[in-house]
Amino acid sequence: MYTRWFNGTGVRSISCRSIVYYREDLVVLVYVDDCFIIGKSSADIDSFLQSLKNGKENFDFQDQGDVSQYLGVEVTHHKDGSFELRQPYLIGRILDVLEMSGPSKCNSVPTPCMKPLLHKDLEGLPRNSTFHYRSVIGMLGYLQNSTRPDISMAVHQCARYTEDPKLSHKRAVKRIGRYLSGTQDRGLRYMPDPTKGLECYVDADFAGGWAQADAGNAENVLSRSGYCLSYAGCPVYWCSKMQTEIALSTAEAEYIALSSAIREVIPFMTFLSELSVIFDIDLPKPKVFCKIFEDNESCISISKGRFTPRTKHIALKYHHFRRYVDNGSIIIHSINTKEQTADLLTKPLVTSIFQYLRNKLMGW
Repeated sequence: MYTRWFNGTGVRSISCRSIVYYREDLVVLVYVDDCFIIGKSSADIDSFLQSLKNGKENFDFQDQGDVSQYLGVEVTHHKDGSFELRQPYLIGRILDVLEMSGPSKCNSVPTPCMKPLLHKDLEGLPRNSTFHYRSVIGMLGYLQNSTRPDISMAVHQCARYTEDPKLSHKRAVKRIGRYLSGTQDRGLRYMPDPTKGLECYVDADFAGGWAQADAGNAENVLSRSGYCLSYAGCPVYWCSKMQTEIALSTAEAEYIALSSAIREVIPFMTFLSELSVIFDIDLPKPKVFCKIFEDNESCISISKGRFTPRTKHIALKYHHFRRYVDNGSIIIHSINTKEQTADLLTKPLVTSIFQYLRNKLMGW
């Protein structure tokens, strides 16, 4: 499999988001005027480029060679077959804005957030710093979405208060910066393991944001969903977000999170099936199977259609994936909470647990 990166010159953007095109011998990933071309051979890529250059569109490309840096992400290949995605320059910019760059500026911390969770803090002290809160959150959001899922939960809870950030919110952002200062040269380390196939870890934190100081705010009793989708042991999609409705029990919060995660799993299963026609991808035939790891037994029971009077109120919209469970395309497994990788995406954790789950998720 050959991968090359090209930049289009004098070509108007056809979209503001990434798009994937593929045919029988190659795949093209387009992001504005940058593109990855992945083919079975270098000759296939060259032939495809010539067809674009010599066609009526007269596309002009700059060959950037093998992928070592793309959209600010450094790609480092290691001798053991693994590779790592890092964004040290973006982290450096974030630390500069926070006035935390340099070894003497701040002391690093082992985790990006700690209890208690943030709330609006309406009676709290005003923020007393010069950095633009919303801009920093934007940079942190891009970072966590690209190479640093370990800060996803911390960034998302800070992002909820960009409208009127208080001193408590500023301190939370500063803590993320202190954590990044000690891990600036780290990112996602991938060691592909085809035996693992397509897997998804799902978890929820039931009403974890409730705070006495803002008890009248209904948003405080929303639960948080966290899930991570991986192929061959390599994370490809992760999410940490608040649920949009109030769950009445831990089981319901877990089930809402499970349903949200599977909405991402199903189209990815279809995508892998289509790619398997082009490349040799280790997939069960004739269907793509996905293992879902869930640590709540009541949630697993509901997903299999076993209801009790306490769970019958759960809306039918969350049963969209039942046919995939029934036909065996999706298999839901129970997992010990201590091994639940998605726990990292739902709540602040003590250092030992955080570092253990971070190693499972990010490889370090």
